[in-house]
Amino acid sequence: MVDPKLLSLLEVSETGNFTRAAERLSLSQPAVSQHIRALEQELGVRMFDRVNNALRPTHEGEIVIKYAKRMIALYRSLRGELDDEKLQIASLTVGITHTAESNAIAETLARYVEMHESVSIKVVTASVDKLRRMLKNYEIDFAVIDGKKPDPDFRYLMLDTDSLVLIVSPSHRLAKRNTVSVNDLRKEKLILRLPNSSTRKLFTSSLECLGLSLREFNVVLEMDSIATIKDLIRRNFGVSVLARSACMDELSKHKIVALPIENLPMMMETNLVCLPDFDHPELLSDIVSCYNESRNSGAVGKGAE
Repeated sequence: MVDPKLLSLLEVSETGNFTRAAERLSLSQPAVSQHIRALEQELGVRMFDRVNNALRPTHEGEIVIKYAKRMIALYRSLRGELDDEKLQIASLTVGITHTAESNAIAETLARYVEMHESVSIKVVTASVDKLRRMLKNYEIDFAVIDGKKPDPDFRYLMLDTDSLVLIVSPSHRLAKRNTVSVNDLRKEKLILRLPNSSTRKLFTSSLECLGLSLREFNVVLEMDSIATIKDLIRRNFGVSVLARSACMDELSKHKIVALPIENLPMMMETNLVCLPDFDHPELLSDIVSCYNESRNSGAVGKGAE
């Protein structure tokens, strides 16, 4: 059973207020206050400071909150796995990046559960950094991320390789070219992913390898939604740099055009990532096999014509 004091701790940290936390937990305000005091006495630290009439976690409180999230997530995973064992069903929560959401992996997961009736998958979408935090907190079972960051806390299994390309409208002046130059990019209105995305980081670091800065380019819009970016490009509001795999459906229907950028190779891996104690490593291998079989048969990423 989850210690109710931990639930009170998380609610107070989210609401910044004992009264609102009590309302969300269906408890009295004195009960929530007592939970926090008991934790402080048990651990010998102060959990919150009052800042501008709101409660804010202290440094020690942040540490306790981090572990409280892990403990609650582990307990929920335990209950879920016990329930699955009774039903002989494997329920998994998978984290994917916005790029992965737009490419073949979502279709692969759907095909996998279609072939394995005893498996159900819940998909959540977030940035790579947030997915890594969710993995460490046991909030997700595994993740599909762009790139690979050396970390002994994680196990990686490569799913595919990808490349960043310039995406333009079919009516754009560059659309008939075979390649474009970096100087061509200087003349365009760029619509890019947010700075914390793997796509943006790879594009920025590739420019820096050439001694260039993104500040030298005309970035007019930044947003998280790849679907929205592709729609704006299709309507010729600008150009973008995106992963080719995230654009396969639109490319096959000739809604957009993808062009390599000269002297700017931007290759990256797509990896399945889990913690070393993940209980179903064979499932990851099966998903890779399913992905490869679908890709080789032409099924993955092929939308309705």
